[in-house]
Parts: sequence; C-alpha cells; structure tokens
Amino acid sequence: MSELAIPPVPRWAAELKNPPVFKPKADKIPDPPGYPSSQAPSSSKVHKVAQRKAPTPEEMDTLKLKKAWEVALGPIKGLPMTGIMMYMSGNSLQIFSIMMVFMAFKNPIMGILATNQAFERFETDSNRGKILQVKVAYVVMQLVALALGVWKINGMGLLPTTRSDWLAWEAQREPLEHAVTAL
Repeated sequence: MSELAIPPVPRWAAELKNPPVFKPKADKIPDPPGYPSSQAPSSSKVHKVAQRKAPTPEEMDTLKLKKAWEVALGPIKGLPMTGIMMYMSGNSLQIFSIMMVFMAFKNPIMGILATNQAFERFETDSNRGKILQVKVAYVVMQLVALALGVWKINGMGLLPTTRSDWLAWEAQREPLEHAVTAL
C-alpha cells in the first residue's frame, strides 16, 4: 500500500499559528499622544498616556446647560417632518391621519408632563435658574408641536369653528306667521 502524502501547510496558515516578529517603524514617526503602538513590546518602549484633568464645577455646569438646551430644542427639530407628513396624509378621516393626529397630541402632552424628569440630570444647585429658563423653552416648544396637531384637526373639520357645529345649543326660532295649505 502506498502512503498518502501530506500537503505542505500554506504560508498564511503557518503565520496564523506563529505571527511574524514585530519590526520597528522604519520611518521613525512617533505615535500620537495617547495612542501607543499596540504591537510594540512593552519592555522596549514606555508610553505615557496623557491624563485629562478633571473639569471644574463651572465647566460642568456650562456643559450641562448646553446639553439641556439640546434637549429643550429637540421637539422643534421634528416639526418640519411631522408637518409634511400631516399635510401629505390629507384631511379625510382615515386610519393613518387619525394616528398622526393622535401622536401629534400624545407626544407633546407626555413631554410637558415629563418636563422635570427630562431635565433632572442637568440640574444642580448653581444652575437652577438657568435650567428653569430651559424648561420654559422646552414647554413652549411642546406647545408649538401641540399647535401643529390643532392645525391638523382643524383642517380635518373636527374642530367646532362654524355656527352649524353648535346647532344643538341654539334656541329654535318662533315663527311670526303660520301658513295653512288649502284643500
């Protein structure tokens, strides 16, 4: 019987088991600060990573205030798309337009009710007055979003804005004369 010949191991498979030895950089370009070469042996080069200094309380308050303004202006950023979708859905009573109106009322109302929860992570004792201004701006933005929903239901004819919508509460007129038909 003949013996089966074992094919030689490809070079790439051998390199997987035994990676090549690290070669130092030929161009002598140093690593950027904070990004040491991960392949360099730790004994040949010691990299010092620059430590970031802790921010001061004033810097933290400024950063928290900026983030709070981003949250406060968030509701207004989605209004153009919501307005276009409401315009394109038409004014007839269909499931899509009803769902759009429902969401146009639900989201701002829930946002107004959750105002304190939205800003509690940004509030500190030193920036309480500034956060109050941000909260007021947030509520105003939510009211603008709510006004978009009111515009849509007015366009759909669901707001009672005409005299004929209030006929149930109108007193019936008493006629001055009565006409009787002849036989």
